[in-house]
Amino acid sequence: MIERLLPPGVAWAETFTDEDCALFPAEEAAIAQAVEKRRREFVTGRWCARQALAGLGRPASPIVPGERGAPGWPDDVVGAITHCPGYRAAAVAHSSGFASVGIDAEQHSPLPEGVLDLVSLPSERSWLSAAPPGVHWDRLLFSAKESVYKAWFPLARRWLGFEEASLTVSPDGTFRARILVPGPVTDFSGRWLVDRDLVLTAITMPAAP
Repeated sequence: MIERLLPPGVAWAETFTDEDCALFPAEEAAIAQAVEKRRREFVTGRWCARQALAGLGRPASPIVPGERGAPGWPDDVVGAITHCPGYRAAAVAHSSGFASVGIDAEQHSPLPEGVLDLVSLPSERSWLSAAPPGVHWDRLLFSAKESVYKAWFPLARRWLGFEEASLTVSPDGTFRARILVPGPVTDFSGRWLVDRDLVLTAITMPAAP
């Protein structure tokens, strides 16, 4: 499904089940203390990353979590990994063509009670209240903000709080994010879809000429 949100030049891989692949020693060390659920997520995420890198003609290489848990891609690659129950995916691109990639997947269900107030701004709750039925817009907003963060962090190398990005989501399958703090990017545009009881969001930012 994720390919429906990605432009040409971005390689991807996804799976709806856990997959297995051999980990590099540095990857193994990164999850040496992880519980089984986290290990399955990590290994399947690396399986997706290896498939996506192969789509760029790149060999498998260690993808070790770095600062804030961001995947450590090869120097000339940008990308993101996402996982939620029943879905894992990775998307990567050459840094010569794209400055940043952010993807996120969530189950298509309402946010737990009280969470929306923690992750949204008053202006966002205003348009949420008027959005058409059929989509759990609160969960979509959460997913879009996760994609914004994943696209932002490799560029800014600093945390971006939920309250530091103002989003507007359109029923046509697009969204826009205005960044409310100083940084290298002032806004992002992205795409979303709902299918198979999942919400997927993606941002791909072209590299500067």
